[in-house]
Amino acid sequence: MRVEFDSAEKGEATRFQAADNQLTDKIIGAAIEVHRTLGPGLLESAYEECLCYELSQLGLGFQRQVELPVRYKRVNLDCAYRIDLIVEGTVIVELKTVSELLPVHSSQLLTYLKLSGKHVGLLINFNVTVLKKGLKRVVNRYVGQMPDATPHSLPSSPLLRASALNNQLEPK
Repeated sequence: MRVEFDSAEKGEATRFQAADNQLTDKIIGAAIEVHRTLGPGLLESAYEECLCYELSQLGLGFQRQVELPVRYKRVNLDCAYRIDLIVEGTVIVELKTVSELLPVHSSQLLTYLKLSGKHVGLLINFNVTVLKKGLKRVVNRYVGQMPDATPHSLPSSPLLRASALNNQLEPK
């Protein structure tokens, strides 16, 4: 299925994309400055503190260590998830100091984007010799908040449908 946009929607989407790119470019520039000054090998908290300083010097608004509840069956669960930074209310920044970025790190950021309803995020690993090797931009193409995981939403997944069907067929 292909989604078509009218010319007004295309212009609006392009404008938001350009704004996202400008903001992520500024955040990446600030992260490069921090990495150029400190190099690899410190704790994540030190890089977070320095990145926040650089963001404030650029005049960018941000929130640190933002709690992220998990919504399950219409209940917000406090599972102690925290987003490292949200810049200008739109970009989630997840900081790492690991030997290499793994797929699970991208999955974590994408889940944060979905749970928060945000569109774009940056994964920044400071434990690399050149920061360019530790950067990843993640885009949430899912529109809106994630739905509650309620039984009526389960049949939308083929695996869950099969599992539900098997459970119904098994004798009790």
